[in-house]
Amino acid sequence: MPSLHLTLLRHGATAPNLQGLRCGGDLDAPLTELGRLQATQAALRIRELRISVGVIVTSRLARTRETAQIVSRILHGVEIAIEPAFAERRLGAWNLQPVAATEEALSQGLTPPGGESNREFVERVSRAVQAWLPRLPEQPLLVGSRGVARVLRELAGRDPLRQPLANGALAHFDLTAFAQRCAAACPV
Repeated sequence: MPSLHLTLLRHGATAPNLQGLRCGGDLDAPLTELGRLQATQAALRIRELRISVGVIVTSRLARTRETAQIVSRILHGVEIAIEPAFAERRLGAWNLQPVAATEEALSQGLTPPGGESNREFVERVSRAVQAWLPRLPEQPLLVGSRGVARVLRELAGRDPLRQPLANGALAHFDLTAFAQRCAAACPV
C-alpha cells in the first residue's frame, strides 16, 4: 500500500479564539480580520513550501469555509469539497466559556451538556477520514480545527501535542497505518 498523507491547516482566528473562549462545531463563528490574514499567510506558506494541493476539503463551518476560499484563491482556484463530518466537536453549553474553565472537565473525558462526547467526535472524524482515504493520492488539504487535528494525531498513532495547534498553522499526518487497520477490519 502506498504511503497516505494528509495535510491539515487550522482555520484562521475567530473572535472566540482571540478571547480564549471555547468555540465548538455547533457555534458558527466567522473569521476575524486577523483570521483572514492568517489564512492568506498560510496559503502563501503552502505555495512557498511547494506543498501540492489537489483539492481542499472543509466542513460547513463559516470559519473553515472562508479559510478554504482564501487558500483556494491564492492557489489559483483549487477545488473545494465540503465534508460536514470534519466539523469541530460540538461543545453545547461549553461554547463561549473560557478555555481554562473547561480544560479539566475535557481532560477528564466529560461530555459538555448538550454537546458531543469525545468518543462520538473521534468516531465521526474517523469515518470521514476513512471515506477520504481513496482520495488521499489527490493530495487534499483539510481545513479544520484544533480538535480535528487532535483526532488525526490519534489516528496516525502520534503522541498528543504539548501545545495546541495555532490558528493558521499546518500539520502533516501519515495515515498509512490507519488505512491498513481499516483494510484489515473491513476486507473486501
